[in-house]
Amino acid sequence: MSQPNPIKMQKYLAGVDYPCDRDSLVAHAKDKGADEEVLEHLRNLPDRTYDGPNAVSKEYSRS
Repeated sequence: MSQPNPIKMQKYLAGVDYPCDRDSLVAHAKDKGADEEVLEHLRNLPDRTYDGPNAVSKEYSRS
């Protein structure tokens, strides 16, 4: 798996209603046409509730 790209990931999360949990983020990105690389990084996020895009990007960069 390559380095995560938070900018690419946020493109697929546009319109998410926060707070949002990991599974909802994955489902939203999948519905928006995210590729498998983005989905895999999202699936690797800690299973918790995220209060906004900055929180997601912070964890996503670590995955």
